[in-house]
Amino acid sequence: MTGAGAPMSAEVLIALLRGVNVGGAGRLPMAEWRGMLAAIGCTGVQTYIQSGNAVFRAERTGLAEAIGSGIAGRFGFRPHVFLLTLPEIEAVLAANPFAPPQGLEKTVHIFFLDHPAPDADLAGIQTLAAPDEAFHLTDAAFYLHAPSGIGRSVLAQKLGRFLAEPTTARNLASVQAVVTLARGLEGG
Repeated sequence: MTGAGAPMSAEVLIALLRGVNVGGAGRLPMAEWRGMLAAIGCTGVQTYIQSGNAVFRAERTGLAEAIGSGIAGRFGFRPHVFLLTLPEIEAVLAANPFAPPQGLEKTVHIFFLDHPAPDADLAGIQTLAAPDEAFHLTDAAFYLHAPSGIGRSVLAQKLGRFLAEPTTARNLASVQAVVTLARGLEGG
């Protein structure tokens, strides 16, 4: 990758970082992160809120490793980097089985997966689900509808033990906002 302009095979990408700016851990100032992304060759960099969401144009090959190494070298911790193309994240949105009423998008959480989770313990997950919670697993994501709130969800807190794959979660409203940013970059 070069720092001068977008590489010839650049595409719109979405980076979702796990464990950034949560509970005082993994502190990553967004302006500095945007600067780091630009320094490794990403163009059109935009971030959404403070939890490690970025959209940009770049060549995908080796980029997740470059982002992780860059953050480790500059900020002293190495988050798990989930890197998706615009069509990939749109497919995750399209596969969402839960359609909350407008204004309640934060009751649906999407846990992005790096790889399918064929060994997920769905029976164990079901035992953790509150009576008003529902979930669905695909090869790309785990969807959780938690009408009483994600902070009260035992399932959300313990999900990692039952999926056996790294995840990073975003509420539906945040995913929709990131997709809107990426679509704007795609058209630009």
